[in-house]
Amino acid sequence: RPPSACALSRTKAETARYRALRYLSSSQSISLPAEKPRFMLTRGLRLSFWPALCLLTAPARVVTALAARTCSMAPDEMPVRYVRSAQRATPTGDPNFVVQQSMPGAVPENESDPFLMCDEFGPKTSRGAHGTDSDSGFEVAWHPHHGMDILSYFVAGNGRHADSLGNREIFRSPGFQWLSVGSGIEHAEGGGTPEGELEHGFQIWLRMPTAKMRDAPRYGTVEPEKQVVVPLDAAGSVARVIAGPFRDAAGPAEFAVAVQMLDVELKPNVEFAYERPEHMDNVMFYNFAGSGVLNGDEAIGKQQICRFDTSGGRRKATFAAGDEGARFLVFTGKMTREPVVWHGPFVCADREMLMDVFRQHQTGAFPPVRVPYNYKDARARGAQVTPPPRKPL
Repeated sequence: RPPSACALSRTKAETARYRALRYLSSSQSISLPAEKPRFMLTRGLRLSFWPALCLLTAPARVVTALAARTCSMAPDEMPVRYVRSAQRATPTGDPNFVVQQSMPGAVPENESDPFLMCDEFGPKTSRGAHGTDSDSGFEVAWHPHHGMDILSYFVAGNGRHADSLGNREIFRSPGFQWLSVGSGIEHAEGGGTPEGELEHGFQIWLRMPTAKMRDAPRYGTVEPEKQVVVPLDAAGSVARVIAGPFRDAAGPAEFAVAVQMLDVELKPNVEFAYERPEHMDNVMFYNFAGSGVLNGDEAIGKQQICRFDTSGGRRKATFAAGDEGARFLVFTGKMTREPVVWHGPFVCADREMLMDVFRQHQTGAFPPVRVPYNYKDARARGAQVTPPPRKPL
């Protein structure tokens, strides 16, 4: 090439490297093995040595492309920190009950705050339905919880639930049950979907402020007709608002932490423009159907979760659905940044509280708030019961 063109190319490459280094130095430190050397930049910013060396020695076209993407981002666009696949887990210990766990399986507890867990179960074929007057068919038997909020969200089939507050209900999909556990509950789940029909849903655990871990439990169910559904486009894409604000709507779930939870269903090749609530600082998308592209260049597939960088007041992101469309859950919240002690179904402020909850459970004093009859016996309820749903002819 003519000398003038070579000089121009070098100038672009130098500028690109400078911009890329500035971008990396303003981002979260990259995790590397402990033996990798590090050096310090001005104003206390830490940068891993090896990524920096790669940038300084990379071909000009590579660095220019990186800088072009960095500089083309809108000032308020949240960069994607990472995209990770959910992990197989057996939360009940039963090897036949396998879920896809995105939190904490893919996103660790300290990064998912204020969310603790997201287990996706199904799609699977139901073995049969039972009514609220039966103690049979609970696929997840009676078990306790303390110090958390719980969402059971069904996208196919029916949810069935019984608890120590005396609730015995069946709810249809798309619908959900929310439970603010506080001082504690016991409950049993499963067996609400007619035999042969598909069942698909999520169990999601959320943190609870430690100051509210002794509060009395609260509960509610939301059937499909009570769902808050926001149309997104003329093609039929929608956002179901589970909790928190979205545009001019608000979700009906009542949790102890500030969260926004959406079920976004996009038609093929539709782009969804997202903006996080200003008072929330952690954003994740869990894609469970179809595929898409985040912010124009980051692919996300089925059963993958992404986490965004919200630093610097950035609030916007895009999700462009692929040829098969996409469906994903939005997990946005205000991080509590409180230390908790988490042991199985018990989440506590400290070890002393955890030991106290264990003592209550072992001595029969748990849960402290409960109905005055044997809630594990459907016959003791003395209330109107609901027969099991029947499969349509």
